[in-house]
Amino acid sequence: MIRLDDPALVAAEYADEARLRARVEAQVARKTGGDAREPAVAAVVEAAPRRVLEVGCGWGELAEWIGRATGAEVIAVDLSSRMVDLARERGVDARLGDVQDLPFGDGEFDVAVAAWMLYHVPEVAQGIAQLARVLRPGGRLVAVTNSAHHLEELRELVGSGPSPASFTRETGEELLCASFVSIRRTDVDGTVEFADRDEVEAYIRASISMSPFVGNLPPVVDEPFVARSASSIFVAEKAT
Repeated sequence: MIRLDDPALVAAEYADEARLRARVEAQVARKTGGDAREPAVAAVVEAAPRRVLEVGCGWGELAEWIGRATGAEVIAVDLSSRMVDLARERGVDARLGDVQDLPFGDGEFDVAVAAWMLYHVPEVAQGIAQLARVLRPGGRLVAVTNSAHHLEELRELVGSGPSPASFTRETGEELLCASFVSIRRTDVDGTVEFADRDEVEAYIRASISMSPFVGNLPPVVDEPFVARSASSIFVAEKAT
């Protein structure tokens, strides 16, 4: 099984943005049930932060959105120099950094955001502990992830097996409770509809865990092909 927290795989996957853009654009264009980023940003706004850290920022769209919505200072970090460059092009204060060893002092931020990235962290408990460390007492982590059953119909179609993600809807609370005192979860479920087999194949080729199994894709699939989507937002509070 592919490990989503394999450092070599993560480095290769995010050396450029092509496959990530394909995955994001497909889900945004074809998804029903709402955009999980909206309640995530709302959870940041609710905390009225002055200083926000986003880890695993990608090309900086979410960091930019948070800055507009809050007026806060937003600092973003990513392991990929390409992603840091793209985020800086958007005007985001983006820096190279590893969530397992954050280059910030204790208590520097009011809110931290980790959107669809903690399952890429080899030592996820260490990463979560680092996020808690850089938050002030009473600070908040907003973490977004998917269910282990997200797009399960696509996985069944090509026989890729269950999601290999470590930080999921099902495991997130247990992983967070070691570093945070209060955790709440909001689920955003819906469907992703692919008009035809070509769209299904394009998405599978862009997927990290399913792409090795694209050769198993049947010559004929239901058209449209519908897969269930399931994302969750965890809001975790640090002790005061």
